[in-house]
Amino acid sequence: MAAATASSSLHTYVMVMVMVMVMAMAMVVADTEPLSVGFYEKTCKDAETIVRDVMKKGLKEEPRSVASVMRLQFHDCFVNGCDGSVLLDDTPYMLGEKLSLSNINSLRSFELVDQVKDALEKACPGIVSCADIIIMASRDAVMLSGGPNWEVKLGRKDSLTASQKDSDDIMPSPRANATALIQLFDRFNLTVKDMVALSGSHSIGKARCFSVMHRLYNQTETGQPDPAIEPKFRQELYKICPVNVDQNITVNLDATPVIFDNQYFKDLVAGRGFLNSDETLYTTTETRSLVKLYSQNQDVFFKDFADGMIKLGDLQSGRSGEVRRNCRVVNKRSRIAHIAHMLLDS
Repeated sequence: MAAATASSSLHTYVMVMVMVMVMAMAMVVADTEPLSVGFYEKTCKDAETIVRDVMKKGLKEEPRSVASVMRLQFHDCFVNGCDGSVLLDDTPYMLGEKLSLSNINSLRSFELVDQVKDALEKACPGIVSCADIIIMASRDAVMLSGGPNWEVKLGRKDSLTASQKDSDDIMPSPRANATALIQLFDRFNLTVKDMVALSGSHSIGKARCFSVMHRLYNQTETGQPDPAIEPKFRQELYKICPVNVDQNITVNLDATPVIFDNQYFKDLVAGRGFLNSDETLYTTTETRSLVKLYSQNQDVFFKDFADGMIKLGDLQSGRSGEVRRNCRVVNKRSRIAHIAHMLLDS
């Protein structure tokens, strides 16, 4: 009798959890609607203006912040599509992407995204996804720093989960060479031209000494620096990033770190690229001609960069999603569904 009662209670519990999960998931929609320019014209017509105004304020308060927000598009879209998963904080049930190898102590300015979301929620509650915020804010970061402007396709939904493992498995190391980068971009139907142009995102911002230590002191595993580093630039780096340095000290990614221009490519031609994954674009035959072209023609770089960002923004997972009210956590019903799903699986 006791066993039967326990079995009945367990059955009832499972059925209740299934019902909770179904009800919660009913609030979640599949990402089937195609992306489009002007997606929020009828539901939140000032969305793009609101995003740009907050980004302008962020640029004034800390110029580096907009470059950091722009970088979020790369780290978000390559990992299961552009779904805002990179913004999710860890939970007891999920290890997200913020502490992945390529993101820990590197990605920043999540607070600026929070400010954008807060402004949008005041104007249009529950309408604009965090995934779309990343796309709009990245475009604005480039434009406000002197780079190109382009129309963005919108209508993405926010992911219900994130995965540190997926980020670790996909995102490249700053020590990556051009061949590895070409292979990575090819996985997402992005061309060599897309890869080189999008590497120009390093036209603005900074990177940590951590990312260059191997290149400075042990590139060939013999205690020698990368011979591709221009000698004077190498001496500059030795001063900023000595062996015993706090490796979180930051260094400019190019000679004009708050201006989006083609100086990055000029620096590569001169042997003054900071990361190995930067300079390898010039030392590799397959990509050298594009680096030279962009170093000589900023207009071509701007056009190819904008085209690449649009293609990058088209990467989608096809998974169900929602519009988060807080970019750091999934909505309450989705959390209940996720927990119920885990309980049913256990």
